[in-house]
Amino acid sequence: MKKAQITGIGFNVPERIVTNQDLEKIMDTNDQWIQKRSGITQRHWVGEESNTSILAIKAAKNAMLDAKIDANDIDLVICATLTSDYFFPGISNQIQHALEMRKVGAFDIKAACSAFIYSLSIGDQFIRTEQYKTILVVGAEVQSTALDISDEGRNISVLFADGAGAAILQATDSNKGILSTHLHSDGKFLKELWCEAPGTSNNPRLTKDILDEGKHLPYMNGREVFKNAVRRFPEVINEALDANKLTIDDIAQIIPHQANHRISEAVARRMGVGMDKVFSNIKNYGNTTAASIPIAMCEAREKGLFSSDDIIILAAFGAGFTWASTAIRW
Repeated sequence: MKKAQITGIGFNVPERIVTNQDLEKIMDTNDQWIQKRSGITQRHWVGEESNTSILAIKAAKNAMLDAKIDANDIDLVICATLTSDYFFPGISNQIQHALEMRKVGAFDIKAACSAFIYSLSIGDQFIRTEQYKTILVVGAEVQSTALDISDEGRNISVLFADGAGAAILQATDSNKGILSTHLHSDGKFLKELWCEAPGTSNNPRLTKDILDEGKHLPYMNGREVFKNAVRRFPEVINEALDANKLTIDDIAQIIPHQANHRISEAVARRMGVGMDKVFSNIKNYGNTTAASIPIAMCEAREKGLFSSDDIIILAAFGAGFTWASTAIRW
């Protein structure tokens, strides 16, 4: 049976770097508080000229270069994002057009921080059924332009950042590739991490009252998110191990969604491994939502933390609540 092999990866972040010291100048916070709470020292935020599609297109080009393919080879575009340039359509269409691809299918996946793994799972299914041979999967976000950069919004605004990462999936008969994917959700926790507006629950979707009440800004119950994340991450990692009859010793690297360094440390403890086996780059990038895993994959590979024939596990947890994992033989 065919399965999907990741043959190329790439990422792109804005040039603008915003340090904790920069944030100290515009809100009541400090570097020590931010690092203790999240592990973040800096993040990348777009300038006025940028948007999600621009980041995504460059990341896609980098992944294509890595895979040694061109736009004509791609059969499908899947884009994981919460922050498309427009309310509709999604940025997958913009990527297809900007890269001058054939008129292939293109769609967005809105599963928050888990969306990149959800998208890999969808791409894997298309390849396993032999409908497509080469698929571009992108995770891209611009969160900075939706943040409340003030004392009132500091709990969230110090965490989130912008960036994009991409992967090329290609059909293979070898033992390499995506071994399994595991997707979960629990809508009971919907309002613990959400952005209420604009949406059809409001009629009209956007009003001055909605703006005045801050319903268009993201909200997070940090304590509830942390409690659920440290439970679900190990569960879904173990699910991937069990599905493939693997032990933690078989894994070269666990690459989790970069939500919070304290969460990653808790996951390492619960899995019985050191942080050398749970990749973390949130220090330099913050939480880039659907982009965090592909960005982290690129950096982990560059650091030599995994290579050909190694098995890695990607894992995510985010709004919805959603959580997911995938085991990959590189």
